Amino acid sequence: MPKLTKKVALEKLDRGIKQIDEVKAKGRRSPDFKKWYRDTEIDISYVFGEKSRHLNDFDKISYSLGAFHSRTPDSAFEDAFRRGMESARAILQSMVQEVQEYWDEEERTEQIDNLKPSEPANKTKDIFVIHGHDEGLKDAVARFLSKIELNPIILHEQPNQGRTIIEKFEAHASTPYAVALFTPDDIGGSAKSPESLQPRARQNVVFEFGYFIGKLGRNNVTAIYQEGVELPSDYLGVVYIPLDPNGNWKFLLVKELKSAGFIVDANKAL
Repeated sequence: MPKLTKKVALEKLDRGIKQIDEVKAKGRRSPDFKKWYRDTEIDISYVFGEKSRHLNDFDKISYSLGAFHSRTPDSAFEDAFRRGMESARAILQSMVQEVQEYWDEEERTEQIDNLKPSEPANKTKDIFVIHGHDEGLKDAVARFLSKIELNPIILHEQPNQGRTIIEKFEAHASTPYAVALFTPDDIGGSAKSPESLQPRARQNVVFEFGYFIGKLGRNNVTAIYQEGVELPSDYLGVVYIPLDPNGNWKFLLVKELKSAGFIVDANKAL
């Protein structure tokens, strides 16, 4: 088993901190940010372990807006990026302080099991993709899942074998994870206010979304939504992943998948 000294641990964490100002100055679209993010993620894994709270805290940092519209100025995205980088600095500094105060000078061997190949908590790589009429987004999500070496399951692409739709759905709904795509395919509203119609996802998307939440639990279902689409009221308050022109939804989805136990190489998401 590899051994890690206090000195080496501090050097790895300090490296990520020292690069923050330079990366922040170049902006969120710079390839330097993607490299910094991956390098820092690897260093944290090396110091604390692949399944550590430290890595989870780092992966939860957002570098983009949680919600926006077509008139949102680019400066708002840059402000969100800078706030994310400062959050990363604070978390890394807290990790440095932890090592300084609680590690001894001797070689540390615990929590380094992540350096050896490990099996994902989920034995299958199948991800059920719940979608409506937006074929472009469905294909983009499916291609991305394939790129990070997961297996997207799209219901209409599976053989019918003489089954009804619900029988076919149940046969393929044994996946450990589901991604729902909320796109503005329908329009609806309260019968008491027929003038207040809003864009909605297809009914099958809402149904399947609820089905998987009940079957797999909220931690194993992610919703990606397009701005303006009405979201299920019973599920408000839970974080949805917004679509954005810069493709940040991919990084957010990777974070959720890793949190659910999938072994995903962040570099393949670039």
